[in-house]
Amino acid sequence: MVIERVIQTQSLFKKGTLSMNINVNTPTPVISVKPVVLSAPERGEDLQVRVSAPVTGRDLPILVFSHGFGSSMDGYAPLVDFWAAHGFVVIQPTHLDSRTLNLPPEDPRTPLIWRLRVDDLKRVLDQLDRIEASVPGLSGRLDRSRIAAAGHSWGGQTVSTLLGARVLDADGQPGEDMSDPRIKAGVLLATTGKGGADLSPFAAEHFPFMNPSFEDMNTPTLVVAGDQDQSMLSNRGPDWFTDPYFLSPGSKSLLTLFGGEHSLGGIPGYNVTETTDESPERVALLQRVTWAYLRSALGLDDSSWQAACAALGESANPLGRVESK
Repeated sequence: MVIERVIQTQSLFKKGTLSMNINVNTPTPVISVKPVVLSAPERGEDLQVRVSAPVTGRDLPILVFSHGFGSSMDGYAPLVDFWAAHGFVVIQPTHLDSRTLNLPPEDPRTPLIWRLRVDDLKRVLDQLDRIEASVPGLSGRLDRSRIAAAGHSWGGQTVSTLLGARVLDADGQPGEDMSDPRIKAGVLLATTGKGGADLSPFAAEHFPFMNPSFEDMNTPTLVVAGDQDQSMLSNRGPDWFTDPYFLSPGSKSLLTLFGGEHSLGGIPGYNVTETTDESPERVALLQRVTWAYLRSALGLDDSSWQAACAALGESANPLGRVESK
């Protein structure tokens, strides 16, 4: 088991001005522990997670994060480090599609990974006692009434299922309801839209589960989309990634990032090669806006979200825009 202590400061992503106008609380040192191993006999191998938490504070809200295809619990440090330094306990499972596990395509679990991903997140919530006990100094500091989930790309689809989205079958009928009432809010980052005729032939052939209905996704959610995110999985343009906002009911917000591609400025990691639209300013904005939204949606603080929206609306050169319903 690896235990890291990370000092977070406000100097991270100093470039830009708009993001700096969105005030956040004072960062604290972060402790990060990996792997915390959760028993999962029916999965074929145990579930490994990483836990990052501030070293101080009590009644800490919980944020479960689902990575994109091929990533792992070690990804998304620009977001995870920020969220943890500013008061969240962030739990990152490594799903079976991770490159670190190298599951072969012929493995019988491969077609079921989309469902096993959902089970991974539920298993995290089921085993919070073990997770809490595995991190030095964390015992007794979690607020289990305030749990949110966030995910990027395939991870966004995984999280959307827990928020109430359902996968349509070949006849267009909604499949099993796999939502989880323990999750009070969600953040969907570059999350795929509806399937059917909107899928490319490649996606329709290889990803039949990529056919969601958002009609029952009632949990409060912030959807984040880049207006330059052109996916090979869809016949549509970047607006495909706004479907989770426009096609779902209830309290939702949409952050559109100007110039953002699928990496949304570089959230998969620091200086990673998969980033095609590197922008420290965009990442800094995303850090703060998601933090402010989650605090509001979890009932911790309404003023930060209002201030973040106002900063975007009042800027002469905004990096994005927010709309809500």
